[in-house]
Amino acid sequence: GRPATVVALRDLTDRKRDEARIRHLARHDALTNLPNRYNLQERLDIALDTAAQEGSAVAVVYIDLDRFKPVNDLFGHAAGDALLVQASKRILGEIRPADTLARIGGDEFVMILTSQPQPEKALIVATRIIEALRRPFQIEGHRIEIGASVGVSLYPDDGVNADALMRAADAAMYRAKEEGRGAVRFYEAVMNAQLQARLQLEQELGGAVERGELVLHYQPIVNSVTGEVETFEALIRWVHPTRGMVPPMEFIPMAEECGLIDGIGRWVIETACREAAGWPRPWRVSFNVSPRQFRQTDVCAAVGDALRAHGIAPARVVVEVTEGILIEDAAKAVAILNRLRDMGVRVALDDFGTGYSSLSYLQLFKFDKFKIDKSFVRRLGESEDALTIIRTIVNLGHNLGLQVTAEGVETQEQLDILRSLGSDQIQGYLVARPAPVDAFTDLDRLRTKALFGRERPRLLA
Repeated sequence: GRPATVVALRDLTDRKRDEARIRHLARHDALTNLPNRYNLQERLDIALDTAAQEGSAVAVVYIDLDRFKPVNDLFGHAAGDALLVQASKRILGEIRPADTLARIGGDEFVMILTSQPQPEKALIVATRIIEALRRPFQIEGHRIEIGASVGVSLYPDDGVNADALMRAADAAMYRAKEEGRGAVRFYEAVMNAQLQARLQLEQELGGAVERGELVLHYQPIVNSVTGEVETFEALIRWVHPTRGMVPPMEFIPMAEECGLIDGIGRWVIETACREAAGWPRPWRVSFNVSPRQFRQTDVCAAVGDALRAHGIAPARVVVEVTEGILIEDAAKAVAILNRLRDMGVRVALDDFGTGYSSLSYLQLFKFDKFKIDKSFVRRLGESEDALTIIRTIVNLGHNLGLQVTAEGVETQEQLDILRSLGSDQIQGYLVARPAPVDAFTDLDRLRTKALFGRERPRLLA
């Protein structure tokens, strides 16, 4: 017969579409659809080549959202993602089409300004972005307020390649954060050394536990009637070999950002229980568990292991939490808190009165006590509102059968008012600053006797 021809046809439309999608995802952030770090690097290289040929300038603008991490902690990652999408749209609304905005990870964005790279123009753009991000966001029914810190570097003044300009803008952004946030800072040569110092500190923190550089200091919590110590709160300190004492407010956020908080949190629990087991009297020991640590660490297992290892009675341990642990997944958090209570451990609600809905959380879980935030105590004697708030908190706690502790007591006047209002326990610099527990064996009894030796003042109506 006649020769036959076989023709095979394939529709490549879907394949080509999939390949295009893969290429797009490789160069763009999946959440915001902005260029990613790789794409940014390419665009910045091209912009710098063009600027070198034309003798023009380029500005690199590094944006870091302020107060973003608490949004994740309080409302969950879905809300955090929604906030990032809305924030990226607001930033895009403030720049020109010829400029580039990229998301390079977490809550960090970088812009390349080629249409208006002069310092004064870059300042105007950066300031507009800060103002746009300062306006409240509505996320899942919540009103959320954040902000931004912005660093700017300029080609060719601050660097002639992409890496140098990115490092310079990053250093400027850190300076903006250190100086109070919500600001724009331009790069100065001294900033690079400061950024390197911060990165070095992050690396050193990773080995601080193994090198024995972390220690616990303790602050006594005393009975407001007798002045007798009832509890010691464990407070972590980092004794750096060359820098000396590094403040917790500096290295704890760093530990959370670097993923070190789980290991450090476990160390605090184990060390507090081990040291409390050797105390001459069965004082209680308390320690705080942050929302991020609460999510990342099996707190019940960590506490249970420490109790068994050191033979300490569960009733001597107080776990302090803030309401942030209840906001993302209240049911799961309450289940964990109930397990702690079932173990015989006491649970305290810290910073009471400062959060979103403290009263509603008292209905979800039966805390053993709550601690009045120091911001209220600080204003005692100066503000009638503070007096009214503390009176209400104390009465509420007692009506619910809870113990009430006042934090941040620094003056005799504050102490006298708190005793008259019926606060059960007192904590603050007036009684003692945090120190190694050995410092309190004799000195503390003498000091508290002097402060509390007279009769308790009549309760204020």
